[in-house]
Amino acid sequence: MTSRSARPRANDRGASRTGPQDRRPDPVNPAREIAVRVLMRVLAGEGFAAPALDAALAKAHLPARDAGLATHIVYGTLRHHDSLKRALSGLLSADTHPKVLTLLMAGAFEKLHLDTPVHAVVNEYVNLARLARLAPPGLVNAVLRRVQAVPVEDAELPGWLADTYRRAYGEQADAVLDDLLRPQPLWLTVSDAGARSLEAEGSTLTPGPQGVERVELARPLRESEAYRKGQVQPINPASLACVDALGDVQGERVLDLAGGAGVKAAMLAARGAQVTSVDVVERKHGAARGNLRRLGLTAEFVTHDLTAPLDVPPAPLVLLDAPCTGSGTLRSHPEIKLRLTPDAVSEMAELQARMLPNAAALVEPGGTLVYSVCSVTRQEGPNVVAAFLRDHPEFTPEPVPALEVPHVPAGDGVLTVPVDGVDGFFIARLRRRDG
Repeated sequence: MTSRSARPRANDRGASRTGPQDRRPDPVNPAREIAVRVLMRVLAGEGFAAPALDAALAKAHLPARDAGLATHIVYGTLRHHDSLKRALSGLLSADTHPKVLTLLMAGAFEKLHLDTPVHAVVNEYVNLARLARLAPPGLVNAVLRRVQAVPVEDAELPGWLADTYRRAYGEQADAVLDDLLRPQPLWLTVSDAGARSLEAEGSTLTPGPQGVERVELARPLRESEAYRKGQVQPINPASLACVDALGDVQGERVLDLAGGAGVKAAMLAARGAQVTSVDVVERKHGAARGNLRRLGLTAEFVTHDLTAPLDVPPAPLVLLDAPCTGSGTLRSHPEIKLRLTPDAVSEMAELQARMLPNAAALVEPGGTLVYSVCSVTRQEGPNVVAAFLRDHPEFTPEPVPALEVPHVPAGDGVLTVPVDGVDGFFIARLRRRDG
C-alpha cells in the first residue's frame, strides 16, 4: 500500500528533483506547449478556444500535422474536462496550481484518449514542464504514469444541461450526447475551383447537408490557395440552414441582424442578396468586411443595439440570428459547458425577447422574418417565439424550407439535431400579413 507521504503532490518542493540539476531538457513538440498555453487562457476565463488557438497557430506557423495535434489536445481536453479532472483529483492536492493542473489535464487527455504511447506522453510533458517552467517535472512524471481513465458521466455535461439535451431530443439524446465528445469536422462551402484546388493539395472533400462540404485538410486552412482566393468559407450546415430558411434571396434586400463577424452576410451576398448587416459591436464589422473582400463580395454595415428600434427602411427578408448561450455548439465550443448556468439562459432569453419585436418592425408587409439561435434550450427558442406570436398576431409561423440537416419539431419552429458534427440551432420562419 502506498503511504500518504509518498503520493505526488503539486506543492511538494522536491517533486522536480528527477535528475542532475544541470540536465538539459530534450526538445518538445511546440504543438503541446501551444495547446497548454491556450488551455490556460480558456480555463481561466480569459477567452474562447477558437480565437485563442487560431491566433497561436497563426503566429507559430506549425506544419499541418502539429497544428492538428494542438487542436486535438485543446478541444479534447475541454470536451473531457470533467472526467480528466476527476481522474487527476486523487493524485493531486486540492491547492494544485491551475497551470500545473492544466498541463496534467492535457497530458492525461493525450494518454487516455489519443492513444499516444505512455512513454511518449510522459517524456514530452516532463520536458515541457521543465523547459517552459510550467510544473515540477517529477510530479508530472509520477502523475502521468499513474493516471487512469474514470467513467464518463452525462457526456461530461452539468446535470441540468444534460437534462436540457434529453428534453430537446428525446430518444435521440443518447446519440447527440455521444456526438458532443467527438472531434468537430471542418465544414466549408466550396466553389468548383476551390474543390479542385483543395484536392490538388491533398485535401479530401465529402458532400454534406445544405451543400456544405466536410473537409480534411492537407495544410492549415488559411495557408490553402482556395482560402486565399476566396473560394471557400467555413460554416456549419445548421448555420447555413438559417440562411436557406429565407428562401430565394437573389436581388432582394436582406437585413442580417446581429450579424456578428458577417458569415451569414457573406452567404447571402454570394446568393445575390443586397445585404445590410447590423451588429452592436463595431469592431466585428471590420472582420466581416475583410472576409467579404477575400470572397469578392460586398455588404453594408450598421452599428446598432437591437434592443432599441432601428431606423432603416423595412425589407422583404429579415434574418435575426440572435445572441444566445451557444448551447447547441458544444462539440465545436466545449468551453461553453464550463461557464454556462441556468441564470445565463434566462438572461439571454430576456435579451432575445427584447430584440425580436424590433426585428419584426423591419419586415415589409408580406415579408419573411427568420429567427434563429444556436441554442437547444426551450427558453431561447420556442418560448421566445411563442411569446412574440401571442403579442404580434400579424405574424404567422410557416414551415422552414430546404432543411437537409436532421431536425425535430420545436414549438413554432424546428431544432436541428447535433449529430455528425452538425450544430444545434432553433429556426423559426414567420410571415408578416400582407396589408
